[in-house]
Order: sequence, then structure tokens, then C-alpha cells
Amino acid sequence: NLNSFKAGDQDTDALLKLRDENKLLREKLDALGKDNANQSKINGGGEDEDEVNPWDVKASSDKGVDYAKLIVKFGSSHVDAALISRLEAVTKRPAHPLLRRGMFFSHRDLNLILDQVEKGNKFFLYTGRGPSSEAMHLGHLVPFMFTKWLQDVFDVPLVIQLTDDEKFLWKDLKMEECQRLGWENVKDIIALGFDVKKTFIFSDLTFMGQCPSFYQNVIRIQKCVTYNQVKGIFGFDDSSPIGKIGFPAVQAAPSFSSSFPFIFGDKKKVPCLIPCAIDQDPYFRMTRDVAPRLGYMKPALLHSSFFPALQGAQTKMSASDVNTSIFLTDTPKQIKTKINKYAFSGGQATVEEHKEKGGNCDIDISFQYLRFFLEDDEKLEKIRRDYSSGELLSGFLKKELIDKIGRASCRERV
Repeated sequence: NLNSFKAGDQDTDALLKLRDENKLLREKLDALGKDNANQSKINGGGEDEDEVNPWDVKASSDKGVDYAKLIVKFGSSHVDAALISRLEAVTKRPAHPLLRRGMFFSHRDLNLILDQVEKGNKFFLYTGRGPSSEAMHLGHLVPFMFTKWLQDVFDVPLVIQLTDDEKFLWKDLKMEECQRLGWENVKDIIALGFDVKKTFIFSDLTFMGQCPSFYQNVIRIQKCVTYNQVKGIFGFDDSSPIGKIGFPAVQAAPSFSSSFPFIFGDKKKVPCLIPCAIDQDPYFRMTRDVAPRLGYMKPALLHSSFFPALQGAQTKMSASDVNTSIFLTDTPKQIKTKINKYAFSGGQATVEEHKEKGGNCDIDISFQYLRFFLEDDEKLEKIRRDYSSGELLSGFLKKELIDKIGRASCRERV
């Protein structure tokens, strides 16, 4: 009962602030939920919620996850036109297509990173990969493509974490296999052309035993987070192995420059920016909560939307189902077959009906993929307009996509 506490008490003030923030979030969610329910009735759909967590993504709509609602639910901020304009002014370069088109749609404290840059201060980038497949697929590639652009325009260090320990804990894989898959995935990552002098790629299973400062930060973080907190954030239960319960601290540790003294020396407050898919946000909400208690800066984040499976936007591309994904090791022939056979179409049932009603770009997978990989804004807009009007058929979009990624997707062609 907050009434039993005295005003001005530090703990009470924090609780009151948290209560007010939760009340505001509930009001926003209620309002957004009413809008979605009304739209759902119009569309003839149900009122199921999207499921988004680090291990599973399921959308209730064939258009994919409702990202506006997810921003409110997670408490992040929308990447709006003003923020993009400011980033362009700071970098003196046009924004990346993934940013302009809203694929990187949400952030935490990107404005503070830009503040630091304007003051002449540097930051560092951190992203990662959980190796569970022989090769990465196109969905895995998206955050790395954007991270490469960020490194180029800001000229900053980058650390890339391979969470082979996570995959050992969550998957039915031997430790040696997790390590092997990690090093196979490194081939896909380095092929993107990161700055060799400013990029450090490490495997948790190897690096943790080699860097005391990194492990010490892991322990500091673990001491700050209770079992109840980690259960609430990640959904662990009493049957979860203790390795899973402790792992979030391992993914949090690279957010702090003090974890890498061989890069940053004794600088413990170098700001960090993390480009990642939004399903990874729970790890970094926890990190941002812990950071001030350790005397560190909260990491900033840029969230990407999900790269949809070939069968439709209701789930993301998965490495565990080869028919939902296009891998960087797929041959041009395999890519052509997968797109022609599995890519969900937004076209109509017949050519006559399609020419009359037009196609639906919101659910057409070939168009959605072109949004990620076709850099020419004018060409993309013309395709959207012509397909929506019925002038272009689904086969054209599939051919355009095959031509675009068939040449660029194979590992030796990246």
C-alpha cells in the first residue's frame, strides 16, 4: 500500500513513478486494442494477440505483427521522420533504405547517441548471432546489413557476439556442434565486409574463459537480477535449467565497454548502440534496468521488424525449416524453386480477377522481400503501384525477386 509510505522517500517515489507509467501504458494499450478490435471486425478476423519473444514469433494477422501495438507494449519509441532527418543531418548521408522504409521502426535512446556524436564523442556497436544452422538465412542478414552501414557512416568499433552457449542450452545440439555452427556462420558475417580493424567477433564458449573483465560483468549483472524478475521477463519456470536462467546476463554483458578492456582500455562509459530484431528487446530491457546500478550507461537500441517466412508474414523466417527460408548457401536454382513454389502471393485467384481488383502488397511475400533488398525507391514504388492496380501479375514480382537475390544471396556472392 503506497499510502503507508512517506512522500519523498526514494523507493516510494520510484514506485509511484512506475505506477503512473504503467497506468499510461495500460491506457495506450486499451485505446490501441479498441482500434484493432474494430479493424478486426471490419476484416472479419479474431482478436488474438501477437506472440513475440526471443524464441517464438507468431502474428494473428496475415499482414504480420502489429508493430504499432508492439511499440506500446514494449515501451519503446517510434523511429519517426524527424529522427531520420536528424540522423541524416548528423551523418551528412541519406538514411539507409531499411530505415527510410520503416523496417528499423523502433528505438530506445537513439537521440542520445546522436547527442554524443554531435559533441564529438564516439560510441560502439553491438549485435550478435545465435548459431543454430549451417548457414544464415536472409532474415539473419538484415541486422548485419544495417549494422555494416552504421559502422561505415559513423566509423565506430563493433562487437559481434556468437551465442553458441545459448544454442547449447536451448537446442538438442552437442557443444562441439554449436561451436562448429558458430564458425560456419562467421563466414557469412565477415563476407559483408565489416572494417577488419574495428570489428571483434567472439564466441561465448571460447571468450568467456579468456577475458576476466567480461565474466566479471556477467556476474555483476546476475547479482542485480532476481529469479522472479528473470521468470517474469523470459517466462522461465521451475523446470528450466539454471543455465537458461543465468544466460541473459551473458547477452547483456557486451553492452558495456568495460567488458572489452583490450578495445576500450579503462573507458567504462562508452555509449553502446544495438541494432537487433525486436524479439531480442527483453534482454536489453533487463540490461537497461541494471546499467545505472552498476554505474554504466544504458545501451541504446534500434529494432528491426521480422523478415517473414516464404509462406507468409504470420511467422518469421526460421532456420529449422528449410522450406520457409532462403539460406546464403542456397544455389540460384534452389532460390528460384523456393520462391516460385513457396512464396505466398497477394494476387487474386484468376488473371481476370487480379486485373480487376489488383494485388495486395501487404501480404505478398515477393514484394515484402523486395522492400528489404531493392534499393531503388522509385522502382519499388512503381512495382507497388502497378501490382496494386492489377497491371503486374504475381509472376513478375517473383521473377524480379529471383533476379535480385539470386545473384546476391549465395555465400560466395555476398
